[in-house]
Amino acid sequence: MKIQLRSPEETKTLGQRIAKLLHPGDVITLEGQLGAGKTTFTKGIASGLEVKRHITSPTFTIVKEYRGKMPLYHMDVYRLEDSLEDIGFDEYFHGNGVSVVEWAGFIEPFLPENRLDISIQYTDNEDIREIDLYPRGSHFEQVVNELHG
Repeated sequence: MKIQLRSPEETKTLGQRIAKLLHPGDVITLEGQLGAGKTTFTKGIASGLEVKRHITSPTFTIVKEYRGKMPLYHMDVYRLEDSLEDIGFDEYFHGNGVSVVEWAGFIEPFLPENRLDISIQYTDNEDIREIDLYPRGSHFEQVVNELHG
């Protein structure tokens, strides 16, 4: 599914809509250039999960944990690019919260098979982002269908 978003607010709104369809143990991966809106999208997920804390990119800590209706595990695994170090991903991916993983391609061997892969890309118009949703598994196919319908 391809979506065009015209502002950071629309990016957050999409994250909020998706958050309302998520369950404990769900994993969302985010790919896109620097500044494309990965953390902005995650702020929307956090808002939808009723997280009260300010969301920032976990670039230097790799994982930030937030409490809301269910835990949010926000990961930025860019710094693991040349390493296949397992920092206990299974505990997050199969835990009681939602995991959002920026630069997930760097830890592909650790990712669960069932997940929602999202690509956020710039367009020719610098204000517009193109979002591609790739559901992996029936639960995420249902999530994408709910968004589309």
